[in-house]
Amino acid sequence: MRIVGLGNALTDVLARLHSDACFEAMGLLKGGMQLIDEERLLKIMAIFEGLETTLASGGSAANAVSGVTRMGVEGGFIGKIGRDAYGQFFRDDMERNGVKTSLIECDQASGCAMTLITPDGERTFGTFLGAAATLSADELDPQMFAGYDLLHIEGYLVQDEALILRAVQLAKEMGLQVSFDMASYNVVKENYAIIHTLVENYVDILFANEEEAMAYTGEEPRQAVETLARHCRIAVVKCGAHGSFVGCGDAVVEVPATPEVRIDSTGAGDLYASGFLYGLSQHCSLRMCGEIGSLLAGRVIKVIGTKMSDEIWAEIKLKVAEMIAEDRGH
Repeated sequence: MRIVGLGNALTDVLARLHSDACFEAMGLLKGGMQLIDEERLLKIMAIFEGLETTLASGGSAANAVSGVTRMGVEGGFIGKIGRDAYGQFFRDDMERNGVKTSLIECDQASGCAMTLITPDGERTFGTFLGAAATLSADELDPQMFAGYDLLHIEGYLVQDEALILRAVQLAKEMGLQVSFDMASYNVVKENYAIIHTLVENYVDILFANEEEAMAYTGEEPRQAVETLARHCRIAVVKCGAHGSFVGCGDAVVEVPATPEVRIDSTGAGDLYASGFLYGLSQHCSLRMCGEIGSLLAGRVIKVIGTKMSDEIWAEIKLKVAEMIAEDRGH
């Protein structure tokens, strides 16, 4: 199974803070994701100058596809960048991770997510979408989807209804399945109608966390996954340290989380999707797909950001191969 992602092409600029003191100066609320303009971006960048920072390609769908390619599955990514250093970094970093990119370039500044990590492992985002948010429906080309079996879309794109509808329609015309990550509680609450249209008509595999599932169904995770599974082929509700529920038809599987010490929760949901989709590509059971998702999510919260070292990936691949072999042996 070959997977292509569509989402905001963002460069994550990660900084570890020793306290919560500078949130006020940056105008950010701890634990949230706020969209910022260029003026606020420059103010935050000035504060970041005194901190040790790390760069990584980011954005929800980009993270998920990078994880899949690191597991050995063919992956691509469609997005939009500026002709600048962050745009070039995003392209190079994605390609370093084995992702084939279809990136449209423009004269706007590339998107970036200023990511602050506090000692409790919580992340706070000041996201400047820049060029990423200017991707439009008419820039999508059927050839971008050619050769792939599944399109993975991040929910943040629902703010442009024409774009997301064009994407899923092209995907279906080209014979792809559609996987959709609900992205955030706010996104679901503010864009219920278009998300409902997608889930009812286009989505095959749906990922939500418990807050997003509650915003969409009004139900607790177990009931929510049953409801969602009636409207798409596979529904997943992630409950953090409490594991996840996977629903397909009338069947619901409960999957425990992988217990790990949390250093930085950035990308946990994205890497869960990577692991789950990898499991599907290997024709694993739904339980095993969820367990692989939990393993990847559990490992990424032990590192700063969403990019793990080659050594960690080698360990993960070995562990996953053992898990699959053991599962098939039963």
